[in-house]
Amino acid sequence: MERFRVVGGARLAGRVRVPGAKNSALKLMAATLLAEGEFRIGNLPRILDVEIMAELLRRMGCEVRLEWEDAYVGAAVVAVPGEIGHEADYDLVRRFRASIAVLGPLLARCGRVRVARPGGDAIGSRGLDMHIDGLTRLGARITTEHGFLVAEALSGRLIGAGVELDFPSVGATENILMAAVLAKGDTVIDNAAREPEIVDLCEMLQAMGAKIGGAGSSTIEVQGVDRLYPVAFDTLPDRIVAGTFGVAAAMTMGDVRVDGARPEHLRIALDKIAAAGAEVSADPEGFRVAMERRPRSVDVVTLPYPGFATDLQPQFAAMNAVAEGTSMITENIFEARFVFLQELARLGADVRTDGHHAVLRGVQRLSGAPVVASDVRAGAGLVLAGLVADGDTLVSEIHHIDRGYAGFADQLTSLGARITRESELVRG
Repeated sequence: MERFRVVGGARLAGRVRVPGAKNSALKLMAATLLAEGEFRIGNLPRILDVEIMAELLRRMGCEVRLEWEDAYVGAAVVAVPGEIGHEADYDLVRRFRASIAVLGPLLARCGRVRVARPGGDAIGSRGLDMHIDGLTRLGARITTEHGFLVAEALSGRLIGAGVELDFPSVGATENILMAAVLAKGDTVIDNAAREPEIVDLCEMLQAMGAKIGGAGSSTIEVQGVDRLYPVAFDTLPDRIVAGTFGVAAAMTMGDVRVDGARPEHLRIALDKIAAAGAEVSADPEGFRVAMERRPRSVDVVTLPYPGFATDLQPQFAAMNAVAEGTSMITENIFEARFVFLQELARLGADVRTDGHHAVLRGVQRLSGAPVVASDVRAGAGLVLAGLVADGDTLVSEIHHIDRGYAGFADQLTSLGARITRESELVRG
């Protein structure tokens, strides 16, 4: 086990490049199962989850070669055979939730699939009911046996249908979409998720020969085709990683240029950073955040895209912990995300929670202490809090951070942070 030791007091300045989006890359890799042949998925972040997804594809019978360009980004070359496996084992699936993304494509391609129920972050219940209901509407029979979801297309092939989601779930939208592209007939997904990562998946599927309309809107229309083809495709930049560096610049009163980001995917977050007192400038190649004063508190309400991203909530909570004034954070997506605030309080944050609301009264400075990352974004938020705390902050369970941030410590160090990775056995 390893941890980060973060020494407070650094002012971040310089340039940093954002790799491809974790939340898109894993689904693009899963989509390769829909067609025989060789794919190349570029701009992949060099993170643990990509390695796990690569191994999962290998278990399906694919040949996967990861080609890393540097410590942060690379590509996956995936050779998909004509006959693929249809079972995703528990030992891999339990390690990350994105593994459920193989359910739709395997069901569409093989007509049957057996996938262990996934694990992942401890940020609240993320049931599979909408995945199951949507695929059932397309003609699948789905049961649970010994911890596995077992699905079968009753007619041998899925049949297009109308599917209305109770909530614009990203995962359910992706699974139903990937199942529908090879279904017989037309499928309409209403109340679909609108995230940029959904659009990215749609664009790759269209390049493969799928017929999809309405990507990026709440209604996605799919005309099923008989066959898809392999492609080369680059993952879009990670808006959450980009936003994390923007917040880090603001709360350390720094000056950071974030290259490779798409500011249009971060409009609300960048507006919030500007409202906190930073100078924010954006262009097609990225954005810059420069802050010359202590941040002002900003209220945050998480909502599905294009609302404020729940994956940026812990980072903004960290900034509000040292901001002038009082802020309220309302978490509408994951009910357990406030577990992070208990760790933030260990660093001296003045925080009170009531249901899905949290009130933070900003303090001048936090105080370094041992804390534990409970999920990817909580870990990032605790590292940012450590940057503005007196003394050393020891962040444990950093394997969570490794799942979502490529070379996080190295990138922060390049901006002037003092952060090192060390064994948990080190005293102090």
